[in-house]
Amino acid sequence: MSHPFDLPAVASHSASAKFKDLWQAQLERWYAHPGLYRWSLGNPLTRWLTRRRTRKLFDLMSGFVHSQVLLACVRLDLFRSLHHAPANLPELARRTELAPSVLQRLLLSAVALGLLEQRSQGRFGLGPLGVPLAQHEGIAQMIEHNHLLYQDMQDPLQFLSNAWRGGMADYWPYAHEKAAPTTDANGVDKFTRYSELMAASQGFVVQEILSSYFFSEHRCVLDVGAGRGRFVSDLAAHAPHLNFMMFDLPPVLALAKENIRAKGLSDRVTLHPGSFLDDPLPRGADLISLVRVAHDHPDGVVRQILQKAYDALPVGGTLLLAEPMAQSDLEGGSDEASVDAYFHFYLLAMGDGRLRTPQELMDMMQAAGFTHVERVPNAMPIHAQILLGRKSKCLPLNIGNSVN
Repeated sequence: MSHPFDLPAVASHSASAKFKDLWQAQLERWYAHPGLYRWSLGNPLTRWLTRRRTRKLFDLMSGFVHSQVLLACVRLDLFRSLHHAPANLPELARRTELAPSVLQRLLLSAVALGLLEQRSQGRFGLGPLGVPLAQHEGIAQMIEHNHLLYQDMQDPLQFLSNAWRGGMADYWPYAHEKAAPTTDANGVDKFTRYSELMAASQGFVVQEILSSYFFSEHRCVLDVGAGRGRFVSDLAAHAPHLNFMMFDLPPVLALAKENIRAKGLSDRVTLHPGSFLDDPLPRGADLISLVRVAHDHPDGVVRQILQKAYDALPVGGTLLLAEPMAQSDLEGGSDEASVDAYFHFYLLAMGDGRLRTPQELMDMMQAAGFTHVERVPNAMPIHAQILLGRKSKCLPLNIGNSVN
């Protein structure tokens, strides 16, 4: 029986990790030296680095102000208003009913953030970051929705001690261990509220999937956690040969039924109400999709969903999982990795879900029985990353427990 570990490789890795720790400790001592800041500013070769780090630290401190500038512009409908034509300060003051001297501060702040631009004759128009906000309603809805998160996090330490008790947790009642909402008038309002937001904000994720994966080999797709059917509706138009099954809570599918009928898809879509916590998934599809589902739930629930998906698929069937994933495999502090901070706290405020790395999810898929698990490259991983797994004829080899 061979030893499960390569001892020289382990020793080499330990030595490398120890050297890295020593080097990082030395760098920390250098950074803390009182003379280093003055020296780095005086040295043309290091001045840019010191300025860059100082700017990044200031951006962290001022990030809340930036978010509130964005929210104010959304609530004043400035992006859609200026999308039609640039306008000057007096005209915008009349539209918004704000004092010109106060509105000017907001407009100039929006210019500094790239949301707006100053044009000729004292006018303001859309900046490069303002154009998407004028064109995509879902972005504005998410910005407005984030106000709940900001309210919950006014005192971050209190938030960490009392997560799931704020406005965000109440908004996403299925994502934590509270009693499930009932189907009375108040409960239906909650389902309507978050189903509409999910549908409006899902467009970018759906676009990543449709532009990155070919559905020609499939005949029927089961969308688990289907909501009001945004993914199914867009995929149906993209791949006319497909039939669909939608699985979600009964009040959600009650809302989806009208949407599916309005899209003219009733003959291609069947609705299967249920809960993946209590019910098996329906059989009959050769592709099961989980779009922004796993990160809403704790590990135990995700493992349960994946196992039920594996059981529901035929041999040769495919699981497609798409959602925002942690960027920890990228260089720490990079622009891509910095989005993790947002999702970690957003998901904590929602309930007991969490942001996972692609490798964590791939390991869970393999533990459920899926083989040939892989990442599908896509253009904008900040919106979502895409994983695939197959249900093979052969049982997967559990390498960690194998004995030679």
